[in-house]
Amino acid sequence: MSPIITALLVAGNLGLIFLLMTAPLGLRTVRLSRVVAMDRQRLWQALWPLGSDAGWSGEILSAEPMDGQGTTRIMMSWEGRDGQPIERRSRFEDVVEGSRFSMRVIEDTALDASFWKDFYETTELVSEGAATRVTLSQTDRYRGVAFLVFRYFAMRRELGKLQIWARTGQYRKGGWFEHPLSQVGFAILSAFILWPFFGLNPGGFALAAILTSVVALHELGHMAAFRLTGHRKARMIFIPLLGGIAIGGRPYDSRFEVAFVALMGAGFSAFLVPLLIVTSSFASSEGHRLAAALLATLAGFAALFNIANLVPVWKFDGGQVLRQICPGPIALALASFSLLSALLAVGWFAGFSQGFLLVAGAVFAILSLLTVGSGVKPRHELKPIRTFDRFAMAGALLAVFAIHGYGLLWASAKLL
Repeated sequence: MSPIITALLVAGNLGLIFLLMTAPLGLRTVRLSRVVAMDRQRLWQALWPLGSDAGWSGEILSAEPMDGQGTTRIMMSWEGRDGQPIERRSRFEDVVEGSRFSMRVIEDTALDASFWKDFYETTELVSEGAATRVTLSQTDRYRGVAFLVFRYFAMRRELGKLQIWARTGQYRKGGWFEHPLSQVGFAILSAFILWPFFGLNPGGFALAAILTSVVALHELGHMAAFRLTGHRKARMIFIPLLGGIAIGGRPYDSRFEVAFVALMGAGFSAFLVPLLIVTSSFASSEGHRLAAALLATLAGFAALFNIANLVPVWKFDGGQVLRQICPGPIALALASFSLLSALLAVGWFAGFSQGFLLVAGAVFAILSLLTVGSGVKPRHELKPIRTFDRFAMAGALLAVFAIHGYGLLWASAKLL
């Protein structure tokens, strides 16, 4: 890619990250309305958390009043960090039997109370003949568009599933977005979006497909780590142009778990890069030049993508690992500086220009500033990491970095 195209791609990604994760949007209300073919009183029993059909979606396991002020204890089906259902305390206001209610979340067992400080939800039911118009609205303070968009589609899905339940009496789990076929489609779309950046020719498409495959393998490593640490559910979401994200089935329980899951994205590819190097060398010795070049390119892309994910940026894998294993801010600063210096040194020996490396360092700094503090604070502190695990994860981080660093240097010598 030319320097101009690279600059445009980097600038576009930074702008998207700022818009999705950091841009201050203030208080925003998402409101959706839909006509459901069911009697209003029957729907009230389903949508009112204390109603007889409140478990229609499986989300609410039980609910019981705690006082005469509208405070209610609700047991949710979502898993907490201990594998048990999340318990939530909510306060209901402006309740009109059969017609409307509003709810604020006081606290739950998963998230810090500050997460719910500005959250306010209202449900309204209005009869329209034999059917009922259901209006849902949620108000909250947002930083970044991503969570606002998520709330919109979550409410849209809830209303859609409510319609199906009203018609069939059955709750249909899942949806098209997270379906494996949809995610394969998003991966293909991502490859086509990246294609022009590598040149609109067969070689450019091969590079775009290779990069997309590298992203998928990286997220597969995170998913494997989630399963190994006890997450009964884990899934991968492809986001065209921005990459992908692996999502666990419950909140993190310990600092070791955070570090292990973060490192396994690059750790999984660390097993593949040496294999690709050996296979490419064998293909080259047998005279299969095209296969050798494709394998070397895959090894180089995997090494570059994964070693870049190990930089000490707040939301990157390297930053997450270092925050868990470093005992204090001074150790974290020294480790971050050392890791970033090592990354830039590898880039220098791989043949990247000094200007490119300076720009890369600036981009990493900007990304760190954009994403710092963007995580959701848990209700309780994570379990501390043991000294043995701290050193084990540090050693694993160095090993994974060294493998991908060697892979990048080997590929650059073969291909450049």
